[in-house]
Amino acid sequence: MSLFFGKCFTTILESSNQLVGAAWLRLLTGENKGYGYVDDRTPELAIAILPQHRNKGIGTQLLTHLLASAKTSYPSISLSTRATNPAVGLYKRFGWEVVADSEIINRVGGISFKMKIDF
Repeated sequence: MSLFFGKCFTTILESSNQLVGAAWLRLLTGENKGYGYVDDRTPELAIAILPQHRNKGIGTQLLTHLLASAKTSYPSISLSTRATNPAVGLYKRFGWEVVADSEIINRVGGISFKMKIDF
């Protein structure tokens, strides 16, 4: 497996050239605020790994490189996640903390909340 990093920080499975995961930041402001919005200076993390490629360290590698690059441009990064998302543990290992009073009932009736990491 090889990692190719650019603005979108994607990872590609080398043997089949299949895209297996990606992580990126988006700075959504004004009327276009995302679910993880905390302020106009803080971009939101978006990350996805194909189910069959999870728990293989791909998300860890993507976040390692994304955070190293992002901390030169931003004071913090936010995200929104479901409380039941197994990735919450990964986010906490990297230093994300739950934003106080950010819990909401999501569209499927579960709990979601915002998390933020400061550099």
